[in-house]
Amino acid sequence: MLNMQGDPVVEASDLAVAIGGRPVLRGINLTVRDGEFVALMGANGSGKSTLVRALTGLRPVTSGRVRLFGTPLEDFHQRERIGYVPQRANATGGVPASVREIVASGRLTRRSMFRPAGRADRAAVESALDVVGLRERADAGISTLSGGQQQRVLIARALAGDPDLFFLDEPTAGVDLPSQQALARALRILSERGATIVLVAHDLGPLADLIDRAVVMLDGRIDYDGPPLDEEAVHGHHHPVPASHDHVPHVASPFDDLEGGR
Repeated sequence: MLNMQGDPVVEASDLAVAIGGRPVLRGINLTVRDGEFVALMGANGSGKSTLVRALTGLRPVTSGRVRLFGTPLEDFHQRERIGYVPQRANATGGVPASVREIVASGRLTRRSMFRPAGRADRAAVESALDVVGLRERADAGISTLSGGQQQRVLIARALAGDPDLFFLDEPTAGVDLPSQQALARALRILSERGATIVLVAHDLGPLADLIDRAVVMLDGRIDYDGPPLDEEAVHGHHHPVPASHDHVPHVASPFDDLEGGR
């Protein structure tokens, strides 16, 4: 259920982003509270993915501020508190690996790269595999899995780090209905455990019943923020808002080490 009393976990104030000098986000004010499941929706090109990347520091902002867990983004260094599943990612990375090995890499935010995995690390990996329903495929090569199964592996990798906040960028895009349903079951478990989830989606499909709150983007602005809407309302009656131009330096990302600063 929607939790309006929880502490703010994500806060964006008057946020703007420009790419190649062209304004993409303008005047974004958004707060996500502890335990909420928020769907960030809108048509393709409305700015959904850019906003998530700005909130995590993967996209430079041109003006405004972002705070995570009450800390300015540029001062936030607790990357283990955040799980990030990028859009249409390739789980293989071109390197032969098993499902378990990919998921285990999510524990690197919780320990030194040079410290061997311990009992807690192994337990976290097995639990994450259970949540996404892939325990039986743990020793399979990642390249043998379907696109939907690979997306579930990426969710398990994020989950293995035991984060408090999840960002998922269109996890159901391009996957079949059974995989979407499996993703929905995994996200339901995470939500019931009290995780805060920000989900980017063009269409919700099987995820619709999980959502506490919808934030609808239109032309780089928030056009609606409130109870979940049906698909026709999301893609229907909105009107564009004028753009603005600003510039400030890049803000460091808690994912710079994992994502290569991209």
